[in-house]
Amino acid sequence: MGLLDNLLGAAGANLGGGGNPQAALLQQLGGLLQSSGGAGGLLQAFEQGGLGHVFQSWVGTGQNLPISADQLQSVLGSGQIAQLAESVGLSHADTLQHLSSLLPQVVDHLTPEGQLPAGGGGFDLGSLGALAGQLLGGNR
Repeated sequence: MGLLDNLLGAAGANLGGGGNPQAALLQQLGGLLQSSGGAGGLLQAFEQGGLGHVFQSWVGTGQNLPISADQLQSVLGSGQIAQLAESVGLSHADTLQHLSSLLPQVVDHLTPEGQLPAGGGGFDLGSLGALAGQLLGGNR
C-alpha cells in the first residue's frame, strides 16, 4: 500500500467512513490514481477517451465539468472499476455513480494552482486531510 493509500485510508477512517460509500471510495482512490499512472497517466486516459477537456476542467481553476458513470467507465475501463467495486463492497453501477461525483472533486482539490504536478507525476499529498474533511463532512 502506497503513501497516498495510507493517507486516504486514514482520512476516511477518521471521518467515520464505516457506512459512507464515498468514504470507502476515498480510502481506495489512491490505488486507482497510482494504477492510472498518476496525474499524467490519468490525463492521457481521459484524452484517449475523448474527454481530456473534462479532466482539464477539474485541474483548472474554473468550474468542473461533470462526468457520467458511462463516460467514466469508458475512460477507466471495467477492470479497474470492478476491482474498486469489490474492494469497497458496492455494485459496479454504484461505484461508478459515486466515483463520477468524487473524482472531479479529488482532482480539483489536488491541483489547487490549476496545473498538473510537474512532469505529470503524482499529486501533492499535503492537503489530503482537508480534502477528506470537505468531501466527507458536508458534501454527501
